[in-house]
Amino acid sequence: DVSLNSKQRINPFDLPLSLKDQDEKPGDLLRNAVINLLGLMNLMLGKMTAEEASIMEKAIITTYSLKGITLEDDDIKGKEIPVMKDLQDVLETMDGASSLVKRMEKFTVGIFGGIFSQHTNIDLQDGLQVFSVRDLDDMLRPIAMYVVLNHIWNKVRSSSKKRLLVVDEAWNIMQHEDSAKFLFGLVKRARKYNLGITTITQDVEDFVGSPYGKPIMTNSSIQLLLKQSSASIDVLQSVFKLTEQEKYILLNAAVGQGLFFAGTEHVGIQVIASYFEDRVINTNPNK
Repeated sequence: DVSLNSKQRINPFDLPLSLKDQDEKPGDLLRNAVINLLGLMNLMLGKMTAEEASIMEKAIITTYSLKGITLEDDDIKGKEIPVMKDLQDVLETMDGASSLVKRMEKFTVGIFGGIFSQHTNIDLQDGLQVFSVRDLDDMLRPIAMYVVLNHIWNKVRSSSKKRLLVVDEAWNIMQHEDSAKFLFGLVKRARKYNLGITTITQDVEDFVGSPYGKPIMTNSSIQLLLKQSSASIDVLQSVFKLTEQEKYILLNAAVGQGLFFAGTEHVGIQVIASYFEDRVINTNPNK
């Protein structure tokens, strides 16, 4: 449960314990973290100017270095990971950072204080793990999804275990360039780390409206389209090159009916839940 009232916390400054990638070099771990944190700061603080981004980059690197994590030695074993308040403390000592400090305060000591400024106290175990952002304000939800995805990505890069990541309501991420770019990067690199990614969205127009949305959809090995509204069908026809018959199927599909795409093959599909699945996931209050 990722919410203001939850006791479960994820630290955005976490780094992988180690990288199972022969192409990675010393310092790459920290460089990737800095890039990801700059994207996160754009979500949290509003789009930074070029000058602010430069100040923030230096501040992030300094924040890590004060904990003994540097571009020359980014091994985190036996070292304390910094938190958001540590970054704010560094920014307060830098010229030209006053605006960044003021915008950050609500995430450290203000109304949102604590949710993204504490050490991680969860551990991904085997089996199904669900991260819920349902109880978060609309403004915080994309930020939380970014933090959760980054946490999962760190775990994935630390081992060669096969995993499947399902991102529901992915349109939340696609609303912002930095989070959309981050998800696109995961999709591109996932297979290298034995990770499969499924993105689910009900808002096709918002998803495709991002420059990263269409590549994510069209580069997926399989796609499943269920019933669509007349407002979104033309967008889908353009992306997936739907025939008029396929448009008709999607506009008139019943629950569980749609089109299944695998490569160049397009077939109609009827999804039938088993008795157990129906009992677990059915949201009909009359059942």
